[in-house]
Amino acid sequence: MSTSTVPLPYAFFHAILTQLAHHPEGLRRKEIHQPVADAMHLTAAEREERLPSGTHLRYRHRIGWSLHLLKAAGYAETPTAGLWRITSLGSDLLASHPGGLDEATARRIQKEGRVAGGNESGGEVPELLGSGVEQTPEERIDAAMKEIEGAVARELLERISQSPPAFFEGLVLDLLHALGYGSSREDLKRLGGSGDGGVDGVISLDKLGFEKVYVQAKRWQNSVGRPEIQSFFGALAGQKAKKGVFITTSTFTKEAREYRAHVSENVVLLDGARLTALMIEAGVAVTHHRTIRLPRVDGDYFDAE
Repeated sequence: MSTSTVPLPYAFFHAILTQLAHHPEGLRRKEIHQPVADAMHLTAAEREERLPSGTHLRYRHRIGWSLHLLKAAGYAETPTAGLWRITSLGSDLLASHPGGLDEATARRIQKEGRVAGGNESGGEVPELLGSGVEQTPEERIDAAMKEIEGAVARELLERISQSPPAFFEGLVLDLLHALGYGSSREDLKRLGGSGDGGVDGVISLDKLGFEKVYVQAKRWQNSVGRPEIQSFFGALAGQKAKKGVFITTSTFTKEAREYRAHVSENVVLLDGARLTALMIEAGVAVTHHRTIRLPRVDGDYFDAE
């Protein structure tokens, strides 16, 4: 466990919401750091302390996770990329706790944020949330990675939803190229426009373009149903295509998946969860800023004669 005196994320909740309430138009994250640190009476040493990796100031890192938890629980929002704003639920919370949040309330909100954020297993993350559960160190690391990846996935979908449709279509082609489709980026072309025939992009799998995969990208909030999948199959037939990928930021209905399975196995459906997982894995619109090496005793070395 860390011996840091910097407060844990849930301790920042009230100060963050208070700052957001003072600026109903919203604040950038960098505009939140110093006022919250002042409100929390952080010492100079606490403001200068860095994570073990040395890449981030610890208090800013914890404020960032506090914002993530508050947003997941519904007390804060990001109406546009990078702009944080208090919600009506957050305002109600401040009104009912003008002097600050007691620890039980803060931990309840922390739990709400973690459950809404996808970490429903209850596994604590020591550095971020202060673990008291009996887990092995590797299990705690796994739990931390799950929570971090969940937060990144949600932010990716939000950023995509705030970007122009053409940006999403290009992102999809970049992802497919990163996954190994097309011998070069030039083998992936974005079509789009009113005359695309229901197809947003095409991938040439060989140099001469004999084999192609056609791509449809839907940046939707609602689930994609069977009619849209039927339409995509029609577009593929119009292109005399045998393979296709239908990608959405939302989900597919059961009827859509059943129709795809019944008609052809050569069409792949990627929903928002799978899309972001592949983006994280391939490093598309995502950077991996830290590598952790876990030491383990080499038993073979000691067992060798």
